[in-house]
Amino acid sequence: MRKPRDFDAELKALGDKARDLKSRKVQQLGELVMATGADALSADELAGALIVLAETKEAGKREAWARRGAAFFQSRARRIAPKPDRNTEGPPAQPSGTQPASSRKGAA
Repeated sequence: MRKPRDFDAELKALGDKARDLKSRKVQQLGELVMATGADALSADELAGALIVLAETKEAGKREAWARRGAAFFQSRARRIAPKPDRNTEGPPAQPSGTQPASSRKGAA
């Protein structure tokens, strides 16, 4: 005979996953605000700008904003791309995240 499904446990797991995804989304939005320099704006200014963006229906403006955003992400990806010999899996070797130049060249 088959084991009955525990729907309560599955619902709890889905709820936990949804909460984690929402938390990650909020964190990424905050990181985006800081990366673009928009954290220098007041909350009212930032909210107003986002409202205008959300209300804009003009395809030309939205496409221009999308191109500018894509260019921003592409330029950031090039600046922060990991070096080939860099270990991106674990924590940095030193607390500051920097390593002496001699250890970088010798590591392989």
